[in-house]
Amino acid sequence: GRAHRLAEARARGPVLVVFWQAGCGTCKVAAPYLNRLHASYPETGWTFWTVAQDADGPAREFAASVALRPTVLVDGPEMAASDAYDPDATPALYLVEPDGRVSAAFDGFDKEWLNEISRRIAERTGAPYIEVAPAGDGVAPFRPG
Repeated sequence: GRAHRLAEARARGPVLVVFWQAGCGTCKVAAPYLNRLHASYPETGWTFWTVAQDADGPAREFAASVALRPTVLVDGPEMAASDAYDPDATPALYLVEPDGRVSAAFDGFDKEWLNEISRRIAERTGAPYIEVAPAGDGVAPFRPG
């Protein structure tokens, strides 16, 4: 219900932006790992936004069904953020640095990349690294979006 400005968030540090859709099975698989990433690093020195490519109702229902913890933004109906980033698939993750440069981007579910994002957030915030997507937890290491 309120506007968020990337430039303001970047002034506090890097911003992780994750695009998702309510009907995306891979997004549902990724949600617990995104929650773990959010819980691992208090949002001090960085910002974590998830961006729904859905109307408000379906976005709220999906976020509630997977207990999504990072800030949930709705990109409709104009889809301005989605148009700017033009993700190939969902989920799509972009690590935006304070200077506006995208230093990491990937789509789908990929444990290796999720752990790499965790490493980068740890480095930028001075927090100890936490593995957020462990091998052997019963979930395949990769799933396309």
